[in-house]
Amino acid sequence: MVFREANSNDIRQIQVVRNSVKENMLSDPALVSDKDCEEFINVRGKGWVCEINKEIVGFAIVDLKENNIWALFLNPDFEKKGIGTKLQKIMLDWYFDQTQKPVWLGTSPKTRAEQFYRKSGWKEIGTHGKGEIKFEMSFENWKK
Repeated sequence: MVFREANSNDIRQIQVVRNSVKENMLSDPALVSDKDCEEFINVRGKGWVCEINKEIVGFAIVDLKENNIWALFLNPDFEKKGIGTKLQKIMLDWYFDQTQKPVWLGTSPKTRAEQFYRKSGWKEIGTHGKGEIKFEMSFENWKK
């Protein structure tokens, strides 16, 4: 497994992973364009990928402009191998090196993602969008 910063050349494979998920699926894959990915990776924040045999199997992207986790997704064939936990650690360590502002994310209720975030110490602070749970991570809780 190789963990590294994402770059524009990764976007095609990032989109494949994003559209392979079984939960938190996009209602319309066109809602997240390659241009969006490019902006979040290179302008608004930063992204990371996990590669196995030169294939991207997971990725994470944080948005410094809105203090938001824009994406953390794994190819379902590679779940339960610690990849999500490692991507989250890399991303949040970097984020909290940039700012001490809390970071938030939204995810669908009753999903493995919801369980993952709760186990990782995220605090539920309300709802977001179309019935998603809104979670927040503070600098203090992350550094504990």
